[in-house]
Amino acid sequence: MSLELEPRLQPSDDDGWRLRAFRIIFDHDTPGGRLFDLLLIVAILASVLVTMLDSMPRLQDRDWGAFFALEWTFTILFTLEYIARLLVVREPLRYARSFYGVVDLLAILPTYVSLLIPGTQYLLVLRILRILRVFRILKLTRYMSEAGLLMGALARSGHKIFVFLCAILTIVTVFGALMYMIEGPENGFTSIPTGIYWAIVTVGTVGLGDISPGTPLGRFLASILILIGYGIIAVPTGIYTAEIAQGLRLRHDSRVCPICDLRGHEDDAVYCRRCGQDLGDTTP
Repeated sequence: MSLELEPRLQPSDDDGWRLRAFRIIFDHDTPGGRLFDLLLIVAILASVLVTMLDSMPRLQDRDWGAFFALEWTFTILFTLEYIARLLVVREPLRYARSFYGVVDLLAILPTYVSLLIPGTQYLLVLRILRILRVFRILKLTRYMSEAGLLMGALARSGHKIFVFLCAILTIVTVFGALMYMIEGPENGFTSIPTGIYWAIVTVGTVGLGDISPGTPLGRFLASILILIGYGIIAVPTGIYTAEIAQGLRLRHDSRVCPICDLRGHEDDAVYCRRCGQDLGDTTP
């Protein structure tokens, strides 16, 4: 499913209450819209705080009734708000499939699912994602293009990172099997999967210490794996950084002077730095 971050929504054809509600819910420049956004952010933060406090055993045993009532109150309010958003837009399905539409739905589903699967109500902390609306409220949407650059670089580097992960999985499998044969159950390596778990922790330079080699040969192999970990830990970072640099270069190269054909202008450049020509809209 392709998610639109901010689809260009249009109000319903109804010029009555739907149009007025659309301006309050989706228009951030009117007094009513700003008040609605402020109340929404306060409600989101309050609901996330209630979910966090409800996970504390001492408070849960003492005030479970209050937490239960607050949780359902916020869920009902957010459900009504979600339904209102669908009612006042011209294309409800488009909004439901957008990024914000999916986040709005995830903000209310855990409470209803908890009726069938106890414990899932703690996933309500996903409501914090709704705070992303502050980008639109504070007119920060211009930074979304930078997020798109990062996501594009991640997508382009996916194949290279996949090959790298396959190589890592091969290394930890070999070392995990070797440690199982060398150390054995007496030193905590009760199986090959346990050895692989130890190898992953070691190559990631985490070092939890719950399992450690006890023989000289095992410690020698552990030292080799630690050195391998330090040598390869920067590989995915380098791949991703190279893709970001390539994306920036392509973005700048798309600004071409129509007179002297000079490339490499900054995104906000107005005039060519060589001949002074007005660049205008030179992006292909």
